[in-house]
Amino acid sequence: MTLPMRPSPARPVTAQPRAEGVMHLSVKSRGRTSAIDRYRAAGALKALFPRGARGVEAIAINTAGGITGGDRFSMSAHAGAGAQLTLTTQAAERAYRSSDGWGRVETSLDIARDATLFWLPQELILYDGCALRRQLRATLDDGARLLLVEPVIFGRAAMGEVLQTARFHDEIALFRAGRPLYLDRVRFDGDVAAHLSRLAVAQAGGAMASLVYVAPDAEAHLPAIREALPATGGASLLQADVLVMRIVAPDGFHLRRHLLPILDRLSNDTLPRSWRL
Repeated sequence: MTLPMRPSPARPVTAQPRAEGVMHLSVKSRGRTSAIDRYRAAGALKALFPRGARGVEAIAINTAGGITGGDRFSMSAHAGAGAQLTLTTQAAERAYRSSDGWGRVETSLDIARDATLFWLPQELILYDGCALRRQLRATLDDGARLLLVEPVIFGRAAMGEVLQTARFHDEIALFRAGRPLYLDRVRFDGDVAAHLSRLAVAQAGGAMASLVYVAPDAEAHLPAIREALPATGGASLLQADVLVMRIVAPDGFHLRRHLLPILDRLSNDTLPRSWRL
């Protein structure tokens, strides 16, 4: 007798592994220097603290190696009254092709009176097919100082990569004493390369950086910064102590060529060493 063959049981569909990371850092003033007050990290996000830095310097590391659909990263940082904190990244971040949903990155910065916070991440590199939503919110007390930069590279020029199906939604919101100080939104969906090629958008630029500098000497830096900018860059004052700047460049190399001298100037030559490796 021949027994009927039973169909093999269907293999369970396993969800693609997702990366999650959470980090919170708080620093306080300790005499003439600054010290870590609280630090907590979980998942694929952690920080290293180089010695010898002025104030507290933290190098954020994404141990997942990049961001793809479904990933979630959240970072919050607080600089207490009179403290100084610099936040950077170990290397360029990468937003890879997404096959399932959005990757999300949320950053919250809080700067107390007479405190200084430098938010200086290295470049975000967007890969074709990526889907990334990123949000940064900073609150400043009166007398707080902030230097913030967000460089973005639209595809790897050396690899001939063209962003034809990328999605990138980016938002920066700064508030001082409860009032909006700076609001910026960037949204790309679909053929990013075609959008960037428009004369009024980026003149086929492949990299961009947005910068905000909030400090009493902001106005004094404006002439020198304008002199250092390429024809595809611009800087202006929103208020006497709020300087904003944007650069569009052909690629990451040319972006850094113009950006680094400006960051050196505004950071008083304290740009993190990881930027020069």
